[in-house]
Amino acid sequence: MLILTKTAEVFSKPSKRKLYEVLRHFNFHPRKLFLHKLVLGIETSCDDTAAAVVDETGNVLGEAIHSQTEVHLKTGGIIPPVAQQLHRENIQRIVQEALSASNISPSDLSAIATTVKPGLALSLGVGLSFSLKLVDQFRKPFIPIHHMEAHALTIRLTNKVEFPFLVLLISGGHCLLALVRGVSDFLLLGKSLDIAPGDMLDKVARRLSLIKHPECSAMSGGKAIEHLAKQGNKLHFDFKPPMQRAKNCDFSFSGLQHIVDKTIMQKEKEEGIEKGQILSSAADMAAAVQHTIACHIAKRTHRAILFCKQRDLLCQSNAVLVVSGGVASNLYIRKALEIVTDATQCTLLCPPPRLCTDNGIMIAWNGVERLRAGLGILHNTEGIRYEPKYVVPFIIFMQFAFESQSLDFAFICEVFIDILVILEEGLH
Repeated sequence: MLILTKTAEVFSKPSKRKLYEVLRHFNFHPRKLFLHKLVLGIETSCDDTAAAVVDETGNVLGEAIHSQTEVHLKTGGIIPPVAQQLHRENIQRIVQEALSASNISPSDLSAIATTVKPGLALSLGVGLSFSLKLVDQFRKPFIPIHHMEAHALTIRLTNKVEFPFLVLLISGGHCLLALVRGVSDFLLLGKSLDIAPGDMLDKVARRLSLIKHPECSAMSGGKAIEHLAKQGNKLHFDFKPPMQRAKNCDFSFSGLQHIVDKTIMQKEKEEGIEKGQILSSAADMAAAVQHTIACHIAKRTHRAILFCKQRDLLCQSNAVLVVSGGVASNLYIRKALEIVTDATQCTLLCPPPRLCTDNGIMIAWNGVERLRAGLGILHNTEGIRYEPKYVVPFIIFMQFAFESQSLDFAFICEVFIDILVILEEGLH
């Protein structure tokens, strides 16, 4: 963790003079009367520079985003200094576009909300430094945002969802299950013990050299796997879902990735090709990997639903599972989760695909939620920190945060048939 003084030294650009010049070019409407609270959200936690203005009723007044995907595809992954420089080059323009599209002046804002954790240190610093200059100039309250909390609450912008609900956050950097009991009240039920599912999909795509595949050259790793899997036979390779005997709701993907890597190496030898060339069975490999990941995620989520229902932590009649994060846009994984929610009489809700990935709208909406609840609103930003890493993958947990990990889930076998059987039948 780095304190603000260090942040200010490292991320001194853009200068206040340049910032003021940009602000003077905004298309302001100073006489317009705003009846609702307005929050500007700024997101720079990884490789997307995003901003949006949202009011307290959930109306998105304006948004803008700059994606670095094309740049990072060429380098085979995100290089933090490159991401930092691209954020620096685009953040002024993106914030300007979001405010201009909203037809408001920064002076009309009720608060400015910005992602401060978790994420890439160099990326987080750019967003925080820029935001604090806006806060200082226009004397607005500052709302520091936890990236995963924002993902979890996005569904309340698009759907009428009351607390409590279960949330599954799956992305390139995160994988966790939590019971959402309030705006900042989360009970952690399970998390990845190693890497995230999106990270594994990206690594498998790189190992298969899918960027050289004519149909996948412009796709991210996860998208390439999903696309190619439609052409493959998932039963061609027999990969087993991890942690089948683990009596908890945690996830693990690194062991599966190791097995996949060994299998790819063996197939390369059989086909007489070198690393970097595309296997004839690449589509089958993609289908098998995607299927195994989907089954693993679905079974762990199944356990979490059963645990919450057994303990009356979720409503028995209209329980809701929210799935968000970049991997939530994978339709095959979503289908697996639909099978689970149908089997447990739950409702599956996912934000629109564009709100599953990183964006400024979810940050602004999280700011609205906190503003309405009166939580975490700072009028003095001295000593504010950004936190690239964290001990547990959520903000504040109650004392029973890891209670589910010591539970005996034997009742699952007594009451429900094996969810993997249902998945195999449903994912034909």
